Amino acid sequence: MTLGEPIHSELRINSYGSYLRRRFGCRVSKVNVDGGFTCPNRDGSRGTGGCIYCDNSSFSPKETQALIPVEEQMAAGMAYHRARLGSDKFIVYFQKYTNTYGPVDKLADLYRRALAHPDVLGISVGTRPDSLSPAAIELLTDLAREHYVCVELGLQSMDDAILTRINRGHTLAEYLDAVQRLSGRGLEICTHLIYGFPGETRSGFLKTARLIASLPVNSVKLHQLHAVENTRLAEMYRDGSWQPIGIDEYVATACDFLEELPARVTVQRLYGSAPLSIRVAPNWNLKNNQMWYAVINELRRRGSWQGCRLASEVRAA
Repeated sequence: MTLGEPIHSELRINSYGSYLRRRFGCRVSKVNVDGGFTCPNRDGSRGTGGCIYCDNSSFSPKETQALIPVEEQMAAGMAYHRARLGSDKFIVYFQKYTNTYGPVDKLADLYRRALAHPDVLGISVGTRPDSLSPAAIELLTDLAREHYVCVELGLQSMDDAILTRINRGHTLAEYLDAVQRLSGRGLEICTHLIYGFPGETRSGFLKTARLIASLPVNSVKLHQLHAVENTRLAEMYRDGSWQPIGIDEYVATACDFLEELPARVTVQRLYGSAPLSIRVAPNWNLKNNQMWYAVINELRRRGSWQGCRLASEVRAA
């Protein structure tokens, strides 16, 4: 790719799946597992009740339960991806709650058990900026000497007022500190972001793309705010104090965001969904790939691509 040209004439996005295929030379899938962790925003160390939108059952496959040994969870996930996608190798994704929030011996046991499988290339560890102890970072650094290791940091919003409003329990400063402490260690860094929080504006959200551009972040996950049962957000929807954004607004904002996101940053996700049994709002009834192509088609319509606004600024300078 040369500066100022689309990443790919059809795709227009630097997709994480394509990146993994280029890096490892085969089809690679992420397999979710539940390591039995909790969260400092639930057990009282940083807060209680969790984020206003959080119910982990909305994104946890039924085969991933903490009572099931991690090896069995991996086997079920790998069999699914082999049959569905023809995947050859795997990255084990410790997803549910905060997966560095525990004794380092527990972390080492779980991570190493996952990496012991011959078809596992590495691990991806979902966590919070306020839950990365020096010992956990040293463990991840040691594992990254021989394996792919990605740390997925849930930022969600760079606006501290929004973080407070959603009961997130950490600040932007803590996120920036976590990125600094993780960088230069052979680890990949992924940042999770959500659009559509109460009081959020499109212009405010787009500042996050410029923030990511200034940091050693390798990938992003983006999705719309959605409410599921048994959350404060569901209550807010029903009492009228929160209204979800529409699909057209989300697609337009996602495209604006991508246009300001450097082409070097891979895109892991553009949509969040929940099982129909617990879904409250919005009810777009889309599959992940349908949203993916809705965004790509809008980029095509605009004649734009990921990072094109940055490329235009370079040419203008």
